[in-house]
Parts: sequence; C-alpha cells; structure tokens
Amino acid sequence: MRYLTAIIFSLAVIAATADVQAKSLGDAKKSGHSPDVHCLAQNIYHEARGEPMVGKVAVAHVVLNRAADRRWPARICSVIKQGGYKKRHRCQFSWWCDGRSDKPKDRAAWKESLHVAKMIKTGAVNDPTNGALWYHALSVSPSWAKKLDRYARIGQHIFYTDPKRAPRQVADASN
Repeated sequence: MRYLTAIIFSLAVIAATADVQAKSLGDAKKSGHSPDVHCLAQNIYHEARGEPMVGKVAVAHVVLNRAADRRWPARICSVIKQGGYKKRHRCQFSWWCDGRSDKPKDRAAWKESLHVAKMIKTGAVNDPTNGALWYHALSVSPSWAKKLDRYARIGQHIFYTDPKRAPRQVADASN
C-alpha cells in the first residue's frame, strides 16, 4: 500500500509539473519570449519589482545559481515553481503559491523585469551575490538563515551563501 501511495503521489507531482510547464510555455509564446526568460521575468517582477536594478539582478541570479546546483532542478522555470503543489505557501518563491493571480499589472515594471531577465539569461550582467542560493526580505527572519553565511544586503533583501561550498560565479547563464 505504501508503494502504491508513493506511485500515485509521484504521478500527481509529474502531472502538476507538466501542467505548470505547459502554462509557462503558453504564456511565453504569447509574450514572444522563451519560457526561461518569461519565468525569470515573472520572478523578478513579483520578488523584486520595487528594488533598484542591482536588487532585481541579485534575485534573478539566485534562480540561476540554484539551477546550476544539483540540489535544485536544472531548469529556470522548475526552480521558480518548485513546491506549492500540495499545500499553499510551501514553495520556494512566495508569489508562486500564494493563490493570487501571477499576471503582471504594472506594465512598466513588467517591461523592466523582461529586460533584466533577458540581460541575465544572455550573461550580460555579473552575479552581485557571489553565488548566493538563498535570500529573504528584510521584513522576515526565517529560521533557515542561521545555518547559512550572510553574504550581503542588496536593496530590501539579504542574500546567503552555503557555508559548506566555496562561492562561485555562474559562468554561462544561457544554458
């Protein structure tokens, strides 16, 4: 019975992931951008819309750093949309599973988010986080932060690196 439950759960996760990827692809086709650029722009928009440019770049680089790390999915959209399938507010980026519409409302901020995502994806901007894999807003104090090395405060976020790994730059953002 435990084996059957595990199989059913696995199939549900695969189905949810496929639906998410199909939706991302549809949204990207409508916008004329690749799914990775579209997902990255959505994350920049929802996580760092009010931040200075360096804050937007930093948030985007955390996604790329995770995609380059074996502990996270290898695709940008999969990193951003990880978790939250079974339970609301249990995802990597809060906007993804908060139950609200993900459609951008501020056209200027969306346009800027797309621009930053394209620059990041082409490797035109260096990582200001020194390979950070985590961040949080100044307004929260997550328990997980105590186990990590605080690297920098950029805008209204604090970025953390893994104390067990040497910091590194992501060499090629276009993969």
